[in-house]
Amino acid sequence: MKKALVLALLLASAPLAALASSCETVKAEIAQKIVNNGVPESGFKLEIVPNDQASQAGGQVVGHCGFDTQKIVYTRLHNSDEVGDAAQAGTSQDTKIAQ
Repeated sequence: MKKALVLALLLASAPLAALASSCETVKAEIAQKIVNNGVPESGFKLEIVPNDQASQAGGQVVGHCGFDTQKIVYTRLHNSDEVGDAAQAGTSQDTKIAQ
């Protein structure tokens, strides 16, 4: 009887564990794309928030996860000059270099 109860609890909690790891995976993939576009890792943050809190997060929604119950919010950090310039100018390929 106890084994059946423990098994039932484990099976019931499995989707929650998959849900959390799924969001972390999506967040990591988005972060890698941002870094590949020239933004340093220290120049932004990504947060996983419930759908109803996405508008209060103060950033831009860049993804969703958890069977569309969570949003991934991007916030640009202004802690260095190069971060602000890169984020505002697009990629370095878009910037004309004077010769």
